[in-house]
Amino acid sequence: MRKCVFLLVLVLLLIDGCGGSSKPKFTEEELARIPFTQKTGLPEASGEFVLAVGGETITSDEIIESLIEHNVLVVPLIERLRPIAQTNDFERFKQQANPEVEEVLRNKLSNILLYQQAKKQAGEGIDEVLERLAEEELRKFVVSKFGGDSTKAEEALKQMGMDRRSFKEHQKKMILSGSFVSSQLPKPRPITYSELLDCYNEMKDEFFVRPARIKFRLIDIEASKLEVADPNQSQLERARELSDELVRRILAGEDFGRLAKEHPEVLFINHSKGVQPENLEKPYDVLATEAERIKPGEIAGPIEAGEHIFIMKLEEGQAKSFKPLREVQREVEQKVIFDRQKQAREEIMAKLVEQTSIGDKSEFIDFCLKKIYRISNQ
Repeated sequence: MRKCVFLLVLVLLLIDGCGGSSKPKFTEEELARIPFTQKTGLPEASGEFVLAVGGETITSDEIIESLIEHNVLVVPLIERLRPIAQTNDFERFKQQANPEVEEVLRNKLSNILLYQQAKKQAGEGIDEVLERLAEEELRKFVVSKFGGDSTKAEEALKQMGMDRRSFKEHQKKMILSGSFVSSQLPKPRPITYSELLDCYNEMKDEFFVRPARIKFRLIDIEASKLEVADPNQSQLERARELSDELVRRILAGEDFGRLAKEHPEVLFINHSKGVQPENLEKPYDVLATEAERIKPGEIAGPIEAGEHIFIMKLEEGQAKSFKPLREVQREVEQKVIFDRQKQAREEIMAKLVEQTSIGDKSEFIDFCLKKIYRISNQ
């Protein structure tokens, strides 16, 4: 039964979907042939160390050069850990870097074991199908990323430490392993409201926030830019006098912009598109607090902030809020399903790792850490 499900999942990969053509990539006859059945005292790390797993090996260089996501960018693990190695002794570096090296190793072990298990279940005739799928992925890579320019695509692959052949081999493993995992996942069950609500609350701060926003008109009087006729009056005193006069005239109905034109020494700002209060920098950050105290249409000021005196008219104020669950329910449901599948995948991988004889992982990780630390400080 499992093999039948696995076959079905892989066949679905062969068919265009998600808005594309519904025409199969392969004929029914082709599908029918798929037989699914320099610091001092650097630690020593000489020579090479490999970890044996299921008849394959993982080298320390594979771990060190593995690509990981870091601050949205994809970088080699060693580049992620180099600054940590250069600013810490080895023991402190080891404490910080060990979890990341463990994660990379765990992913590599899982990928190897998943592919081996998938290969066992797929049977011999899977190679032809995987070759076609991998060729299609290569074509998509060249067309979608580089507009069909093969030279640029090959250069990009080279920078990733790959060529066309290794790219296709990687795709084959990803496709087959993904199909195997999908075939092992439990049947979907209904999502309860409590699951939905819990997931929504976890996601809302990152994905569903409606940030606070204020729109205002502002007169900014900077004392140091004012000319003072009276030698007994300071620039700040003159700024206070001017701000009091302008507030009286604004409250009497005069326009902000026209008053600012009468006094070219003051700055007039009109945030007609709105601004997020937390993005206001000094000395304008005081305006965020004032905006919370008044209603749209009201005047705040004079507001002193160092050498500046502000007069603000709030046009619109929107407090921080969140999109309601009813508007984002589909996205939340997809996240619940994704989390369920992720947990199931991790359980599958954990069982495979547990059932497989693997060399000394802790010793291998320690060797990798020493090597990264030494290379980073040479």
